[in-house]
Amino acid sequence: MLKGKHIILGITGGIAAYKSVSLLRLLVKAGAEVQVVITPAGKEFITPVTLSALSGKPVVSEFFTANTGEWHSHVDLGLWADCMVIAPATASSIAKMANGVADNMLITTYLSAKSPVFIAPAMDLDMMAHPSTRRNIEALRSYGNHIIEPESGFLASGLIGKGRMEEPEKIVEVLDRFFEKIENQSLAGKKVLITAGPTYEAIDPVRFIGNYSSGKMGYALAAEAARRGAEVVLVSGPVSLPAPEGNVTRVDVTSAREMLTACEKVFDEADVAIFCAAVADYAPEHVADHKIKRGDMPEMTLKLVRNPDIAATLGARRHGGQTLVGFALETDDEMVNGRSKLERKHLDMVVINSMRDAGAGFSGDTNKITVVTAAGDEKSFPLKSKTEVAADIIDCIENISR
Repeated sequence: MLKGKHIILGITGGIAAYKSVSLLRLLVKAGAEVQVVITPAGKEFITPVTLSALSGKPVVSEFFTANTGEWHSHVDLGLWADCMVIAPATASSIAKMANGVADNMLITTYLSAKSPVFIAPAMDLDMMAHPSTRRNIEALRSYGNHIIEPESGFLASGLIGKGRMEEPEKIVEVLDRFFEKIENQSLAGKKVLITAGPTYEAIDPVRFIGNYSSGKMGYALAAEAARRGAEVVLVSGPVSLPAPEGNVTRVDVTSAREMLTACEKVFDEADVAIFCAAVADYAPEHVADHKIKRGDMPEMTLKLVRNPDIAATLGARRHGGQTLVGFALETDDEMVNGRSKLERKHLDMVVINSMRDAGAGFSGDTNKITVVTAAGDEKSFPLKSKTEVAADIIDCIENISR
């Protein structure tokens, strides 16, 4: 799948730069056209002559060539590439990427990249474990970058722990799988309905009942489905996220009833419906038409009425050929409650996660899920970025839709 692909290989100043030579050779062998961009520190570990000989291209390191004044356009590079791989990515470069410190050609190229970016960290175990490094890596995840996690093993310091850059063969496999999903356009011709984010149920013009959902999981699913060729309708509660790129129609709603109405308009045409939104179960029976003043009501009692169950309502009217997927965020008895939702709402698959798992649930950039299907299959996944989790979920949907 890498044949003919334009790949920027970014190399930073770490001892693992020696692995970049093997990675470059493998990418070229797979048929990719590779442009190496290396930091000044990276040239202390591996020479541009070696890299240029393997890539067949001059290596880019500075903003311009000193003896000719030829300008190297990071913007043009960003537009040329089908993907960018930064391997190794040192703690310093990761910090610069996370915070937009554009002080070398590699970072400016990263900031200009229009294509997917894969980052393979490499450093000593204490640097890898430091809170600042972990924070910067999570920031890069949240920007939509793909993090190729380092392995545990013998490090240059002589210590043993997590920090070894992933092996070049594994990095090539990651890239190959990524492009395979895109090139196959496995969802081409399919219409996918996705709900995302919270719903807000009004108390008065300025107050509401809501929850902590950020919408990140639903938006990641919309982006992944669009990458695979689907026509996506994203019905979104109030979030602060930009609409995903690609063939995605975003419909903004506020309340559960508005979300149901929006979904009903497109549900019958949908091949797949993914109910990812955190819909409020209840809403105030009466909504004040003016702001309720504290002095007017020493105490407030709200009578709540049940909201419509969007997944169950639409599940009851499904037609043959549709695939319906729900989410179950639980605090206890996760598998029991998840399986119950699967049956009650006429779903084909449920994605279960637990508030008890660190890194899962609302607002964060990671998730840890278990997928259960109506056929009785069950598969658990480790903690991953929500971008990676979205790919896992879409893979599972494709498997049960065949």
